Amino acid sequence: YRARHALLKRPTAVKLLLPEKAGAAAVERFEREVQLTARLTHPNTVSIFDYGRTDDDIYYIAMELLEGKTLHRALREAGPFDIQRALNVARQICRSLREAHSLGVIHRDLKPANVYLVKHGDESDFVKVLDFGLVKNLEDKGEDLTQTGLFMGSPKYMSPEQIRGERVDGRAEIYALGVIMY
Repeated sequence: YRARHALLKRPTAVKLLLPEKAGAAAVERFEREVQLTARLTHPNTVSIFDYGRTDDDIYYIAMELLEGKTLHRALREAGPFDIQRALNVARQICRSLREAHSLGVIHRDLKPANVYLVKHGDESDFVKVLDFGLVKNLEDKGEDLTQTGLFMGSPKYMSPEQIRGERVDGRAEIYALGVIMY
């Protein structure tokens, strides 16, 4: 949802986890997304401003409002990008992922719909990687919030090991980026 942050007085995007979807595992995934994504500060990663729960048990994340379009939509409208444009987008995705991977965080659902292209200054294809809903902390040796053998993500962009439900690391995202660039 488009909103205005009450304290920051700025346009904000709000992502909700509605009560009917808020089972224990969903809430835990939602909170994990906030905690891990909030650690990411790279300009090519969407910024988190706030997180909380309303009195009527609706969980929310307030984040940077993006004006632009997804890479998915841009590709549908423009067709394949020329090599320079494709490399520009790929470099920015890599920068976002480099920071995430350096902090032990993997996205697990990198795809064109989770890459936003915005106008930033004189640059029309400034990348914002978003929707870290399946994010995983590689340093967390505790219980995963998915069942063994169950894969989460978008099959078109998933590495073979992710599809098989095996443990993945940043290399799975390099695979996804290769698929996106293809």
